[in-house]
Amino acid sequence: MSIHKQQGAGKKSRVAIVVMSDEHSGLAVSGQGHPWIKTPFIDEFARGASAFTAAYTNSPICIPARAAFTSGRYAHQTRNWDNAMPYTGEPRGWTHLLGDAGIDVTSIGKLHFRNEHDDTGFTRQLLPMHVVEGQGDVLGSVREPLPVRHKAKAFVKEIGIGESSYTAYDRSVAQASTEWIAEHAGSDKPWLLFASFVAPHFPLIAPEEFAKKYRLEDIPLPKRCHPEDRPTDHPFDAALRACFAQEPMLFDDDLRRRALLSYGALCSFMDWHFGQLCKAIEASGLADEALVIYTADHGDNMGARGLWGKSTMYEESARVPLLMRAPGRLLRPTVRTPVSLVDVGPTLLDWFGLPTPRDWPGRSLLDTAHAADDRQRCVFSEYHAAGAATGAFMLRRGNWKLIHYEGLAPQLFNLADDPEELHDLATLPEFAGTVEDLREELSRVADPSVVDAQAKADQRLLVEASGGREAVISRGGFGATPAPGIAPVFG
Repeated sequence: MSIHKQQGAGKKSRVAIVVMSDEHSGLAVSGQGHPWIKTPFIDEFARGASAFTAAYTNSPICIPARAAFTSGRYAHQTRNWDNAMPYTGEPRGWTHLLGDAGIDVTSIGKLHFRNEHDDTGFTRQLLPMHVVEGQGDVLGSVREPLPVRHKAKAFVKEIGIGESSYTAYDRSVAQASTEWIAEHAGSDKPWLLFASFVAPHFPLIAPEEFAKKYRLEDIPLPKRCHPEDRPTDHPFDAALRACFAQEPMLFDDDLRRRALLSYGALCSFMDWHFGQLCKAIEASGLADEALVIYTADHGDNMGARGLWGKSTMYEESARVPLLMRAPGRLLRPTVRTPVSLVDVGPTLLDWFGLPTPRDWPGRSLLDTAHAADDRQRCVFSEYHAAGAATGAFMLRRGNWKLIHYEGLAPQLFNLADDPEELHDLATLPEFAGTVEDLREELSRVADPSVVDAQAKADQRLLVEASGGREAVISRGGFGATPAPGIAPVFG
Protein backbone atom coordinates (compact mmCIF):
# COMPACT_ATOMS: atom_id res chain seq x y z
CA MET A 1 0.00 0.00 0.00
CA SER A 2 1.53 3.32 -1.07
CA ILE A 3 1.14 6.30 1.22
CA HIS A 4 1.57 10.00 0.48
CA LYS A 5 3.95 11.74 2.84
CA GLN A 6 4.49 15.32 1.77
CA GLN A 7 6.68 18.08 3.10
CA GLY A 8 5.43 20.37 5.78
CA ALA A 9 5.23 17.95 8.73
CA GLY A 10 5.62 19.69 12.03
CA LYS A 11 4.30 23.05 10.80
CA LYS A 12 1.18 24.48 12.34
CA SER A 13 -1.60 24.26 9.79
CA ARG A 14 -2.58 27.77 8.73
CA VAL A 15 -3.84 27.62 5.15
CA ALA A 16 -6.64 25.69 3.42
CA ILE A 17 -8.15 26.10 -0.04
CA VAL A 18 -11.42 24.42 -0.98
CA VAL A 19 -12.51 24.48 -4.62
CA MET A 20 -16.08 23.52 -5.51
CA SER A 21 -17.61 23.12 -8.95
CA ASP A 22 -21.29 22.77 -9.75
CA GLU A 23 -22.83 19.68 -11.34
CA HIS A 24 -19.49 17.95 -11.99
CA SER A 25 -20.24 14.24 -11.80
CA GLY A 26 -17.76 12.10 -9.93
CA LEU A 27 -17.75 9.86 -13.00
CA ALA A 28 -16.63 12.71 -15.30
CA VAL A 29 -12.94 12.61 -14.40
CA SER A 30 -10.51 11.14 -16.90
CA GLY A 31 -8.06 9.93 -14.27
CA GLN A 32 -10.83 7.90 -12.63
CA GLY A 33 -11.81 6.12 -15.80
CA HIS A 34 -14.11 8.31 -17.86
CA PRO A 35 -13.62 7.18 -21.46
CA TRP A 36 -13.69 10.54 -23.21
CA ILE A 37 -14.02 13.54 -20.86
CA LYS A 38 -10.61 15.18 -20.34
CA THR A 39 -9.56 16.59 -16.94
CA PRO A 40 -5.74 16.72 -17.12
CA PHE A 41 -5.18 19.22 -14.30
CA ILE A 42 -7.34 17.29 -11.85
CA ASP A 43 -5.52 14.13 -12.91
CA GLU A 44 -2.15 15.80 -12.27
CA PHE A 45 -3.33 17.03 -8.87
CA ALA A 46 -4.50 13.51 -8.02
CA ARG A 47 -0.97 12.16 -8.43
CA GLY A 48 0.01 13.94 -5.23
CA ALA A 49 -3.32 13.74 -3.48
CA SER A 50 -5.84 11.33 -2.04
CA ALA A 51 -8.68 10.49 -4.41
CA PHE A 52 -11.92 9.38 -2.75
CA THR A 53 -13.50 7.06 -5.28
CA ALA A 54 -16.82 6.62 -3.45
CA ALA A 55 -17.72 10.24 -2.64
CA TYR A 56 -21.33 11.44 -2.66
CA THR A 57 -23.44 14.54 -2.33
CA ASN A 58 -25.88 14.58 0.56
CA SER A 59 -28.58 15.88 -1.76
CA PRO A 60 -28.37 16.09 -5.57
CA ILE A 61 -29.43 19.73 -5.93
CA CYS A 62 -27.67 22.99 -5.10
CA ILE A 63 -29.19 24.49 -1.95
CA PRO A 64 -29.64 21.32 0.13
CA ALA A 65 -26.19 20.08 -0.90
CA ARG A 66 -24.48 23.36 -0.07
CA ALA A 67 -26.37 23.71 3.21
CA ALA A 68 -25.22 20.22 4.23
CA PHE A 69 -21.67 20.99 3.11
CA THR A 70 -21.54 24.25 5.11
CA SER A 71 -23.50 23.26 8.22
CA GLY A 72 -22.12 19.73 8.52
CA ARG A 73 -25.64 18.33 8.81
CA TYR A 74 -28.11 16.58 6.52
CA ALA A 75 -30.96 18.36 4.75
CA HIS A 76 -33.60 16.79 6.98
CA GLN A 77 -31.73 18.17 9.99
CA THR A 78 -31.49 21.72 8.64
CA ARG A 79 -34.78 21.62 6.65
CA ASN A 80 -33.15 23.18 3.61
CA TRP A 81 -35.28 20.92 1.43
CA ASP A 82 -35.07 22.48 -1.99
CA ASN A 83 -33.88 25.46 -4.03
CA ALA A 84 -36.39 27.81 -2.39
CA MET A 85 -35.15 27.18 1.15
CA PRO A 86 -31.62 28.62 1.23
CA TYR A 87 -29.12 28.43 4.05
CA THR A 88 -29.24 31.51 6.29
CA GLY A 89 -26.43 30.67 8.71
CA GLU A 90 -28.51 28.44 11.00
CA PRO A 91 -27.45 26.01 12.20
CA ARG A 92 -23.92 27.33 12.53
CA GLY A 93 -21.35 25.43 10.51
CA TRP A 94 -17.61 25.04 10.05
CA THR A 95 -17.36 28.59 8.69
CA HIS A 96 -18.55 29.96 12.03
CA LEU A 97 -16.32 27.67 14.08
CA LEU A 98 -13.22 28.61 12.10
CA GLY A 99 -14.08 32.30 12.40
CA ASP A 100 -14.56 31.92 16.16
CA ALA A 101 -11.00 30.56 16.30
CA GLY A 102 -9.61 33.64 14.57
CA ILE A 103 -9.25 32.13 11.11
CA ASP A 104 -10.07 34.26 8.09
CA VAL A 105 -12.72 32.45 6.01
CA THR A 106 -13.18 34.03 2.59
CA SER A 107 -15.52 32.93 -0.19
CA ILE A 108 -15.13 33.83 -3.84
CA GLY A 109 -17.93 32.79 -6.20
CA LYS A 110 -21.15 30.85 -5.92
CA LEU A 111 -22.65 30.20 -2.49
CA HIS A 112 -26.38 29.94 -3.28
CA PHE A 113 -27.37 31.13 0.19
CA ARG A 114 -30.22 33.56 0.89
CA ASN A 115 -28.08 36.71 0.63
CA GLU A 116 -24.71 38.15 1.54
CA HIS A 117 -26.00 39.84 4.70
CA ASP A 118 -26.90 36.78 6.79
CA ASP A 119 -24.17 35.62 9.15
CA THR A 120 -23.14 32.47 7.31
CA GLY A 121 -19.71 32.49 8.94
CA PHE A 122 -17.63 33.93 6.11
CA THR A 123 -15.33 36.81 6.96
CA ARG A 124 -16.11 38.23 3.53
CA GLN A 125 -17.85 37.22 0.31
CA LEU A 126 -16.31 38.26 -2.99
CA LEU A 127 -18.30 37.99 -6.23
CA PRO A 128 -21.08 36.18 -4.35
CA MET A 129 -23.82 34.37 -6.23
CA HIS A 130 -27.00 33.85 -4.22
CA VAL A 131 -30.56 32.75 -4.88
CA VAL A 132 -32.97 34.84 -6.94
CA GLU A 133 -34.69 37.55 -4.89
CA GLY A 134 -33.51 36.01 -1.64
CA GLN A 135 -35.99 33.19 -2.16
CA GLY A 136 -34.99 31.02 -5.09
CA ASP A 137 -37.05 28.48 -7.01
CA VAL A 138 -40.46 28.33 -5.30
CA LEU A 139 -41.80 26.29 -8.22
CA GLY A 140 -39.58 23.47 -6.97
CA SER A 141 -41.62 23.38 -3.77
CA VAL A 142 -44.80 22.56 -5.70
CA ARG A 143 -45.45 18.83 -5.38
CA GLU A 144 -48.42 16.44 -5.17
CA PRO A 145 -49.02 16.66 -8.06
CA LEU A 146 -45.88 17.86 -9.77
CA PRO A 147 -46.19 20.76 -12.22
CA VAL A 148 -44.65 20.87 -15.67
CA ARG A 149 -41.58 23.10 -15.61
CA HIS A 150 -41.94 24.72 -19.02
CA LYS A 151 -38.84 26.87 -18.58
CA ALA A 152 -36.78 23.68 -18.44
CA LYS A 153 -37.44 23.21 -22.14
CA ALA A 154 -34.95 26.04 -22.73
CA PHE A 155 -32.26 23.51 -21.84
CA VAL A 156 -32.20 22.26 -25.42
CA LYS A 157 -31.83 25.79 -26.80
CA GLU A 158 -28.79 26.49 -24.64
CA ILE A 159 -26.43 23.89 -26.05
CA GLY A 160 -23.46 24.78 -28.19
CA ILE A 161 -20.09 26.48 -28.48
CA GLY A 162 -19.42 30.00 -27.27
CA GLU A 163 -19.44 32.11 -24.13
CA SER A 164 -22.22 32.58 -21.59
CA SER A 165 -22.71 34.72 -18.50
CA TYR A 166 -21.68 31.62 -16.54
CA THR A 167 -18.33 31.17 -18.31
CA ALA A 168 -17.62 34.89 -17.89
CA TYR A 169 -18.48 34.61 -14.19
CA ASP A 170 -16.20 31.61 -13.70
CA ARG A 171 -13.31 33.44 -15.36
CA SER A 172 -13.74 36.30 -12.89
CA VAL A 173 -13.93 33.87 -9.95
CA ALA A 174 -10.70 32.21 -11.10
CA GLN A 175 -8.89 35.53 -11.48
CA ALA A 176 -10.02 36.78 -8.09
CA SER A 177 -9.05 33.47 -6.46
CA THR A 178 -5.54 33.34 -7.92
CA GLU A 179 -4.99 36.95 -6.90
CA TRP A 180 -6.22 36.22 -3.39
CA ILE A 181 -3.81 33.31 -3.04
CA ALA A 182 -0.86 35.40 -4.25
CA GLU A 183 -1.71 38.34 -2.01
CA HIS A 184 -2.26 36.31 1.16
CA ALA A 185 0.40 33.63 0.82
CA GLY A 186 2.69 35.37 3.31
CA SER A 187 0.01 36.32 5.81
CA ASP A 188 0.73 35.57 9.45
CA LYS A 189 -2.96 35.02 10.09
CA PRO A 190 -4.38 31.58 9.27
CA TRP A 191 -6.89 31.61 6.43
CA LEU A 192 -9.21 29.48 4.35
CA LEU A 193 -10.32 30.28 0.82
CA PHE A 194 -13.50 28.78 -0.60
CA ALA A 195 -13.42 29.23 -4.39
CA SER A 196 -16.72 28.17 -5.94
CA PHE A 197 -17.45 27.89 -9.67
CA VAL A 198 -20.63 27.22 -11.68
CA ALA A 199 -19.18 25.04 -14.46
CA PRO A 200 -20.14 22.51 -15.75
CA HIS A 201 -23.70 23.48 -14.75
CA PHE A 202 -26.05 24.16 -17.66
CA PRO A 203 -26.49 26.15 -19.90
CA LEU A 204 -24.32 23.76 -21.87
CA ILE A 205 -22.48 26.48 -23.76
CA ALA A 206 -18.76 25.79 -23.80
CA PRO A 207 -15.89 28.02 -24.91
CA GLU A 208 -14.41 26.99 -28.25
CA GLU A 209 -10.90 26.47 -26.88
CA PHE A 210 -12.25 23.61 -24.75
CA ALA A 211 -14.95 22.35 -27.10
CA LYS A 212 -12.38 21.81 -29.86
CA LYS A 213 -10.73 19.14 -27.72
CA TYR A 214 -13.69 16.88 -28.53
CA ARG A 215 -15.27 15.36 -31.64
CA LEU A 216 -18.94 14.41 -31.89
CA GLU A 217 -18.08 11.10 -33.54
CA ASP A 218 -16.03 10.08 -30.49
CA ILE A 219 -18.90 10.58 -28.04
CA PRO A 220 -21.06 7.52 -27.38
CA LEU A 221 -24.75 7.87 -26.66
CA PRO A 222 -25.66 7.69 -22.98
CA LYS A 223 -27.01 4.43 -21.66
CA ARG A 224 -30.74 3.82 -21.94
CA CYS A 225 -31.26 7.20 -23.53
CA HIS A 226 -34.10 5.92 -25.75
CA PRO A 227 -37.48 5.04 -24.23
CA GLU A 228 -37.41 1.58 -25.79
CA ASP A 229 -34.20 0.88 -23.86
CA ARG A 230 -36.02 1.26 -20.55
CA PRO A 231 -38.39 -1.70 -20.21
CA THR A 232 -38.44 -1.36 -16.41
CA ASP A 233 -38.55 2.44 -16.06
CA HIS A 234 -38.91 3.46 -12.43
CA PRO A 235 -41.94 5.69 -11.71
CA PHE A 236 -39.74 8.24 -9.91
CA ASP A 237 -37.69 8.67 -13.09
CA ALA A 238 -40.79 8.88 -15.26
CA ALA A 239 -42.28 11.61 -13.06
CA LEU A 240 -39.01 13.55 -13.10
CA ARG A 241 -38.87 13.48 -16.90
CA ALA A 242 -42.50 14.57 -17.17
CA CYS A 243 -41.96 17.46 -14.78
CA PHE A 244 -38.93 18.80 -16.67
CA ALA A 245 -40.47 18.09 -20.09
CA GLN A 246 -37.11 17.72 -21.82
CA GLU A 247 -36.91 14.21 -23.19
CA PRO A 248 -39.25 14.52 -26.21
CA MET A 249 -37.06 17.35 -27.44
CA LEU A 250 -33.87 15.37 -26.94
CA PHE A 251 -34.74 12.26 -28.92
CA ASP A 252 -32.41 13.40 -31.66
CA ASP A 253 -29.10 11.58 -31.18
CA ASP A 254 -27.09 14.41 -32.71
CA LEU A 255 -28.45 16.82 -30.10
CA ARG A 256 -27.70 14.33 -27.35
CA ARG A 257 -24.08 14.13 -28.51
CA ARG A 258 -23.80 17.91 -28.80
CA ALA A 259 -25.14 18.29 -25.26
CA LEU A 260 -22.58 15.78 -24.00
CA LEU A 261 -19.78 17.46 -25.95
CA SER A 262 -20.62 20.77 -24.30
CA TYR A 263 -20.83 19.14 -20.87
CA GLY A 264 -17.45 17.49 -21.36
CA ALA A 265 -15.95 20.75 -22.63
CA LEU A 266 -17.29 22.57 -19.55
CA CYS A 267 -15.68 19.91 -17.36
CA SER A 268 -12.40 20.69 -19.15
CA PHE A 269 -13.08 24.42 -18.71
CA MET A 270 -13.54 23.87 -14.96
CA ASP A 271 -10.48 21.61 -14.88
CA TRP A 272 -8.35 24.33 -16.51
CA HIS A 273 -9.40 26.87 -13.90
CA PHE A 274 -8.60 24.44 -11.11
CA GLY A 275 -5.19 24.05 -12.74
CA GLN A 276 -4.67 27.82 -12.59
CA LEU A 277 -5.42 27.80 -8.88
CA CYS A 278 -2.96 24.95 -8.36
CA LYS A 279 -0.30 26.92 -10.25
CA ALA A 280 -0.99 29.95 -8.06
CA ILE A 281 -0.61 27.79 -4.97
CA GLU A 282 2.71 26.48 -6.27
CA ALA A 283 3.98 29.93 -7.31
CA SER A 284 3.06 31.36 -3.90
CA GLY A 285 5.08 28.76 -2.04
CA LEU A 286 2.03 27.13 -0.46
CA ALA A 287 2.23 23.71 -2.11
CA ASP A 288 3.97 22.21 0.92
CA GLU A 289 1.71 23.95 3.38
CA ALA A 290 -1.88 24.31 2.19
CA LEU A 291 -4.63 21.75 2.50
CA VAL A 292 -6.31 21.69 -0.91
CA ILE A 293 -9.66 20.01 -1.61
CA TYR A 294 -11.50 19.75 -4.93
CA THR A 295 -15.12 18.62 -5.04
CA ALA A 296 -18.58 19.46 -6.45
CA ASP A 297 -21.98 20.05 -4.90
CA HIS A 298 -23.52 17.20 -6.94
CA GLY A 299 -23.25 15.48 -10.31
CA ASP A 300 -25.25 15.33 -13.54
CA ASN A 301 -27.17 12.51 -15.18
CA MET A 302 -25.54 13.31 -18.55
CA GLY A 303 -28.48 11.96 -20.54
CA ALA A 304 -28.42 8.48 -19.01
CA ARG A 305 -31.92 7.01 -18.80
CA GLY A 306 -33.19 10.08 -20.67
CA LEU A 307 -32.39 12.30 -17.67
CA TRP A 308 -30.47 15.58 -17.74
CA GLY A 309 -29.33 17.66 -14.79
CA LYS A 310 -29.25 16.18 -11.31
CA SER A 311 -32.07 15.12 -8.92
CA THR A 312 -31.51 11.35 -8.86
CA MET A 313 -29.56 8.92 -6.71
CA TYR A 314 -27.85 7.22 -9.64
CA GLU A 315 -24.06 7.40 -9.69
CA GLU A 316 -23.96 10.05 -12.42
CA SER A 317 -25.97 12.47 -10.28
CA ALA A 318 -25.12 11.50 -6.70
CA ARG A 319 -21.38 10.80 -7.05
CA VAL A 320 -19.01 13.75 -6.81
CA PRO A 321 -15.27 14.11 -7.38
CA LEU A 322 -13.37 14.51 -4.12
CA LEU A 323 -9.61 14.91 -4.05
CA MET A 324 -7.50 16.17 -1.16
CA ARG A 325 -3.86 17.11 -0.78
CA ALA A 326 -2.71 17.45 2.82
CA PRO A 327 0.99 18.28 3.22
CA GLY A 328 2.67 16.57 6.13
CA ARG A 329 0.05 13.86 6.54
CA LEU A 330 0.44 10.14 5.87
CA LEU A 331 -2.40 9.50 3.47
CA ARG A 332 -3.27 6.82 0.93
CA PRO A 333 -3.53 7.90 -2.71
CA THR A 334 -6.74 5.95 -3.39
CA VAL A 335 -9.44 5.82 -0.73
CA ARG A 336 -12.42 3.53 -1.30
CA THR A 337 -14.18 4.21 2.01
CA PRO A 338 -17.56 5.79 1.20
CA VAL A 339 -17.57 9.51 2.10
CA SER A 340 -19.83 12.50 1.50
CA LEU A 341 -19.88 16.29 1.61
CA VAL A 342 -20.65 16.40 5.35
CA ASP A 343 -17.14 14.99 5.86
CA VAL A 344 -15.50 18.15 4.51
CA GLY A 345 -16.39 20.34 7.51
CA PRO A 346 -14.81 17.97 10.06
CA THR A 347 -11.74 17.81 7.79
CA LEU A 348 -11.29 21.57 7.82
CA LEU A 349 -11.77 21.77 11.56
CA ASP A 350 -9.27 18.94 12.04
CA TRP A 351 -6.73 20.65 9.77
CA PHE A 352 -6.80 23.78 11.91
CA GLY A 353 -6.72 21.79 15.16
CA LEU A 354 -10.36 22.25 16.16
CA PRO A 355 -12.80 19.58 17.39
CA THR A 356 -15.84 18.49 15.39
CA PRO A 357 -19.19 18.93 17.15
CA ARG A 358 -20.45 15.59 18.43
CA ASP A 359 -23.80 15.83 16.69
CA TRP A 360 -22.27 16.16 13.21
CA PRO A 361 -22.59 12.96 11.15
CA GLY A 362 -19.33 13.43 9.24
CA ARG A 363 -15.75 12.54 10.09
CA SER A 364 -12.42 13.99 9.05
CA LEU A 365 -11.18 12.88 5.64
CA LEU A 366 -7.67 13.16 7.06
CA ASP A 367 -8.48 10.23 9.35
CA THR A 368 -10.32 8.35 6.60
CA ALA A 369 -7.43 8.66 4.16
CA HIS A 370 -4.92 7.55 6.78
CA ALA A 371 -6.78 4.47 8.01
CA ALA A 372 -7.46 1.29 6.04
CA ASP A 373 -10.50 1.30 3.79
CA ASP A 374 -13.75 0.83 5.68
CA ARG A 375 -16.03 -0.57 3.00
CA GLN A 376 -18.87 -0.96 5.49
CA ARG A 377 -19.10 2.71 6.32
CA CYS A 378 -22.51 4.09 5.35
CA VAL A 379 -23.11 7.34 3.50
CA PHE A 380 -26.48 8.99 3.06
CA SER A 381 -28.21 11.25 0.55
CA GLU A 382 -31.77 12.51 0.19
CA TYR A 383 -33.87 14.45 -2.34
CA HIS A 384 -37.11 16.36 -1.83
CA ALA A 385 -36.93 19.05 -4.49
CA ALA A 386 -38.01 19.85 -8.06
CA GLY A 387 -39.40 16.86 -9.93
CA ALA A 388 -39.50 14.57 -6.90
CA ALA A 389 -42.79 12.68 -6.88
CA THR A 390 -41.87 11.57 -3.38
CA GLY A 391 -38.88 11.65 -1.06
CA ALA A 392 -35.84 9.74 -2.33
CA PHE A 393 -33.23 8.40 0.09
CA MET A 394 -29.92 6.71 -0.71
CA LEU A 395 -27.78 4.54 1.54
CA ARG A 396 -24.41 3.31 0.26
CA ARG A 397 -22.70 0.60 2.30
CA GLY A 398 -19.90 -1.48 0.87
CA ASN A 399 -20.82 -2.55 -2.65
CA TRP A 400 -24.53 -2.09 -1.98
CA LYS A 401 -26.63 0.92 -2.80
CA LEU A 402 -30.23 1.11 -1.64
CA ILE A 403 -32.50 3.82 -3.04
CA HIS A 404 -35.64 4.10 -0.94
CA TYR A 405 -38.58 6.03 -2.42
CA GLU A 406 -41.29 6.79 0.09
CA GLY A 407 -44.42 5.05 -1.16
CA LEU A 408 -42.74 3.60 -4.26
CA ALA A 409 -40.72 0.46 -4.93
CA PRO A 410 -37.08 0.63 -3.82
CA GLN A 411 -34.03 -0.01 -5.97
CA LEU A 412 -31.00 -2.09 -5.03
CA PHE A 413 -27.71 -2.17 -6.91
CA ASN A 414 -24.48 -4.07 -6.39
CA LEU A 415 -21.96 -1.49 -7.59
CA ALA A 416 -19.11 -3.98 -7.75
CA ASP A 417 -20.92 -6.29 -10.16
CA ASP A 418 -23.06 -3.63 -11.81
CA PRO A 419 -21.35 -0.20 -11.73
CA GLU A 420 -23.67 1.08 -14.47
CA GLU A 421 -26.74 0.33 -12.31
CA LEU A 422 -28.48 -1.59 -15.06
CA HIS A 423 -29.80 -4.43 -12.91
CA ASP A 424 -32.16 -3.54 -10.08
CA LEU A 425 -32.06 -6.43 -7.61
CA ALA A 426 -34.72 -5.15 -5.22
CA THR A 427 -37.52 -7.28 -6.65
CA LEU A 428 -35.59 -10.56 -6.55
CA PRO A 429 -36.54 -12.77 -3.58
CA GLU A 430 -32.93 -13.73 -2.85
CA PHE A 431 -32.09 -10.08 -2.09
CA ALA A 432 -35.08 -9.35 0.17
CA GLY A 433 -32.87 -9.74 3.24
CA THR A 434 -30.31 -7.28 1.88
CA VAL A 435 -33.03 -4.71 1.18
CA GLU A 436 -34.44 -5.10 4.67
CA ASP A 437 -30.99 -4.89 6.29
CA LEU A 438 -30.17 -1.68 4.42
CA ARG A 439 -33.58 -0.21 5.22
CA GLU A 440 -32.92 -0.85 8.88
CA GLU A 441 -29.55 0.90 8.51
CA LEU A 442 -31.28 3.79 6.76
CA SER A 443 -33.76 4.15 9.62
CA ARG A 444 -30.84 4.82 11.98
CA VAL A 445 -30.06 7.93 9.94
CA ALA A 446 -33.60 9.10 9.21
CA ASP A 447 -37.18 7.84 9.23
CA PRO A 448 -38.15 8.25 5.56
CA SER A 449 -41.89 8.56 6.22
CA VAL A 450 -41.42 11.24 8.88
CA VAL A 451 -38.85 13.16 6.83
CA ASP A 452 -40.96 12.99 3.67
CA ALA A 453 -44.02 14.30 5.52
CA GLN A 454 -42.03 17.14 7.11
CA ALA A 455 -40.54 18.21 3.77
CA LYS A 456 -43.91 18.28 2.04
CA ALA A 457 -45.51 20.16 4.95
CA ASP A 458 -42.80 22.82 4.91
CA GLN A 459 -43.11 23.14 1.14
CA ARG A 460 -46.89 23.52 1.27
CA LEU A 461 -46.49 26.35 3.80
CA LEU A 462 -43.96 28.09 1.57
CA VAL A 463 -46.16 27.77 -1.52
CA GLU A 464 -49.16 29.16 0.35
CA ALA A 465 -47.06 32.06 1.65
CA SER A 466 -46.02 32.74 -1.94
CA GLY A 467 -49.59 33.15 -3.17
CA GLY A 468 -50.69 29.54 -3.51
CA ARG A 469 -50.10 26.74 -5.95
CA GLU A 470 -51.73 28.32 -9.01
CA ALA A 471 -49.95 31.65 -8.53
CA VAL A 472 -46.56 29.94 -8.21
CA ILE A 473 -47.18 27.77 -11.28
CA SER A 474 -48.41 30.76 -13.25
CA ARG A 475 -45.25 32.70 -12.48
CA GLY A 476 -43.16 29.70 -13.47
CA GLY A 477 -39.50 29.03 -12.95
CA PHE A 478 -36.32 30.61 -14.24
CA GLY A 479 -34.09 27.63 -14.96
CA ALA A 480 -30.60 28.16 -13.60
CA THR A 481 -29.86 30.92 -11.09
CA PRO A 482 -28.46 33.82 -13.15
CA ALA A 483 -24.94 35.10 -12.65
CA PRO A 484 -24.64 38.29 -10.56
CA GLY A 485 -25.95 41.28 -12.47
CA ILE A 486 -28.19 39.19 -14.78
CA ALA A 487 -31.94 39.43 -14.27
CA PRO A 488 -33.91 36.16 -14.00
CA VAL A 489 -36.45 35.36 -16.71
CA PHE A 490 -39.45 33.42 -15.46
CA GLY A 491 -41.49 31.17 -17.68
